[in-house]
Amino acid sequence: MTILVTGATGPIGRNLVEVLTTEGVRVRATSRKPQEAALSTGVEVVPTDAPGAEMFDGVDRMFVFPFENGVDDLMTAAVAAGVQRFVVLSSLAAAGELPREVASSSYRHHLAIERSVTSRTDNWTILRPGTFAGNLLSWAWPIRSGGPVRAPYIQSAQPPIHEADIADAAAVTLTQDGHRARIYPLTGPQSLTRIEQVAAISAAIGREIELQEITPDEFRAETARYIPEDIISMLLAYWSETVTTPDPVRPGFAALTGHPGRTLHQWAQDHRTAFTAA
Repeated sequence: MTILVTGATGPIGRNLVEVLTTEGVRVRATSRKPQEAALSTGVEVVPTDAPGAEMFDGVDRMFVFPFENGVDDLMTAAVAAGVQRFVVLSSLAAAGELPREVASSSYRHHLAIERSVTSRTDNWTILRPGTFAGNLLSWAWPIRSGGPVRAPYIQSAQPPIHEADIADAAAVTLTQDGHRARIYPLTGPQSLTRIEQVAAISAAIGREIELQEITPDEFRAETARYIPEDIISMLLAYWSETVTTPDPVRPGFAALTGHPGRTLHQWAQDHRTAFTAA
């Protein structure tokens, strides 16, 4: 068995490569800068932008990362090369369960990624994680500098998922049978208010972090320089609607692995150095 992991140098990809190699699976990984990939010993690394014999030779299974561009060409080449099984990293937004999701760019993008795969093969599995715990790294700079976290809708609640749990789910579906044409919604094990999320980071670094609630307009003004407007609108709608109706915990991870996912407290411990001064 040889598994191709695309997007291998991101947080999920690195964890997936580590899990697979620990299990003794032969892994080939893609990277835009193969010479800087720094992956596990024995992992073959090939350029992301060169789908051909070097990338697919001997590969029978593939983890499909939702790149902004190029997934159609990548899938066409993979199927032509004889890759048999595909596990797709998508998003809960692709389900289109709520108006805010259907209106989002995330819905359009991830649905297109899913269709790039399902239109070419019937041997696919789709993973749809919800909000990433890693998104909380946006608070790292103010926390490291001793300032407050400024956030809107601090009573809103979400179940952030650890990137290692997404990787574990991907490893199961890549290496075990019984997941063909299945879609798995994935979340963390607890729906926590943003107040509780800050408290988890506080516990990990051993210091109380001040949390200041700001208005949606203040958030928009403070983030407009580096977050696209459609993403800001999606986030504000998400946080607003999960004040009165917390984002629910989904059963996908436990169904795949037989155990609950890592808590946000565990994630904060794993990333505590990101929140502490050098």
